[in-house]
Amino acid sequence: MFSYIIRRLISAVILLLIVSAVTFGIFFLLPKLAGQSTDQLAQQYIGKAPTAADIAAVKKNLGLDKPVYEQYWDFLKGIFTGVDYKFGPDAARCHVPCFGYSFKTHIEVWPEIQSRLPVTLSLAAGAAVLWVLSGVATGVLSALRPGSVFDRMAMGVALAGVSLPMFFTGALALALFTYQWPLFQRSDYIPLLTDPLGWARTLVLPWVTLAFLYSALYARLTRAGMLETLSEDYIRTARAKGLRERRVVVRHGLRAALTPIITVFGMDLGLLLGGALITEQVFSLKGVGAFAVDSINANDLPNILGVTLLAAFFIVLCNLVVDVLYAAVDPRVRLS
Repeated sequence: MFSYIIRRLISAVILLLIVSAVTFGIFFLLPKLAGQSTDQLAQQYIGKAPTAADIAAVKKNLGLDKPVYEQYWDFLKGIFTGVDYKFGPDAARCHVPCFGYSFKTHIEVWPEIQSRLPVTLSLAAGAAVLWVLSGVATGVLSALRPGSVFDRMAMGVALAGVSLPMFFTGALALALFTYQWPLFQRSDYIPLLTDPLGWARTLVLPWVTLAFLYSALYARLTRAGMLETLSEDYIRTARAKGLRERRVVVRHGLRAALTPIITVFGMDLGLLLGGALITEQVFSLKGVGAFAVDSINANDLPNILGVTLLAAFFIVLCNLVVDVLYAAVDPRVRLS
């Protein structure tokens, strides 16, 4: 088990390096391949009517005149050592870990992301608990009674949840439960340690709305996996031995059906931790997703790069956790 985890850790580190290199190339190499010059890139950080001397100074101070591989190496070093940026007589320090420096707002990327992470983490964690519990429970009950009224109703609701986009269900939830029937008041995010009840109250509606979208998919996946597993020979053998139905369903049926659910959960949670763009926009939550949207609108490349790398990190991390859970659920995976 230990050697399996070490192998997965090494693979995760290599994957992160590859993702960071590809992402950096998309932002700083592809524009050059498309015809954009370093002068045009430097003009974004100067203002209107820059002189040739101003452009040359910005390129030199910000390292834009270096080859892309040197810029990437400087970026990697900056994560562990920090970077100093010069703006004429002034200088700015990007502290460790330096995930970039916004030359438009003159603010470090990591502290800005760090201040918004609690919002995104709270939204993703609360919604994940709701959709896993409700989705898996609904899928198991539907599989135990296929064709029943509950099964048909649950799968009908699940189909609606999968089909309806988040911007529609979120706007509908706000219209009904905030404006038509004021059960949930809109307010700014309240930190968990400041007011736990206020923290939960401000996030209940986003949690339920986001969980409705994902729990529908998990209910369908769980139902399909359980129906397939419960028809296996070893399930019939377990029942023939006189094991209790609860033990057969949970210990033998559900455990075998969890493999695809764990896979999808790792991807979904990793993507949400990188920023739930639509949900944060609909409910006016100032998380990482909203920060990414604002950066895209402002064409602030360092901020976009920082958010992209953070999302990649969470996806790789969640997949690493999924690999470990695989080994716990199915010992045969450890031999792969």
